[in-house]
Amino acid sequence: MRDQTFVTHVLDLLEPALGPLQARAMMGGHLVFCGGLSVALLSDERLYLKTDGQTEDTFGKAGCEPFVYEHSGRKVTMSYWCPPDAALEDPEEMRPWAKLALEAAMRAKKPAKKPAKKKKEPVKVKIARKAPKTVRTRKSAKAATSRR
Repeated sequence: MRDQTFVTHVLDLLEPALGPLQARAMMGGHLVFCGGLSVALLSDERLYLKTDGQTEDTFGKAGCEPFVYEHSGRKVTMSYWCPPDAALEDPEEMRPWAKLALEAAMRAKKPAKKPAKKKKEPVKVKIARKAPKTVRTRKSAKAATSRR
C-alpha cells in the first residue's frame, strides 16, 4: 500500500470503534488523533496503538510488539504497540484494541494548565505630605523674641 492509502485504511478500520479521527504527518509517519488525543502511530506502513502500564500486558500476551526506534545509538521503546494481525483487516476485530488505545490515551492526557492569574492593577497610594518646617532666620528669631 502507498502511504496515504494505508492512512485511509487505518482511519476506516478505527473509526467504527472510536468515531471521527484525524491523521497528521509527524515523526516520519503519522499520528492518529481522536478528540485531540493521540491513539495511534503509523510508521513504515505498520499500525501501532497507544498503550500504557495497564494495557501493555494485554498487547504482549496477544503476541503484539512495541514501537521501537533508534536515537543517538540507543533503542527507544514508545508506548505504542501493534495490534494482533487478525484485527488489521476487520473493524469488529479491531474494536476492543482501539478502545484500549483510547482509554490509554485518556489516562495519559496531561491535566490542562491552570489559566494564568490576572495581573493586579498597581495600587496608587497617596502620600500625605507634611507641611514644610518653618525655618527660622535671624530676622524671624529676633521678631519672635521681641514679641514676647
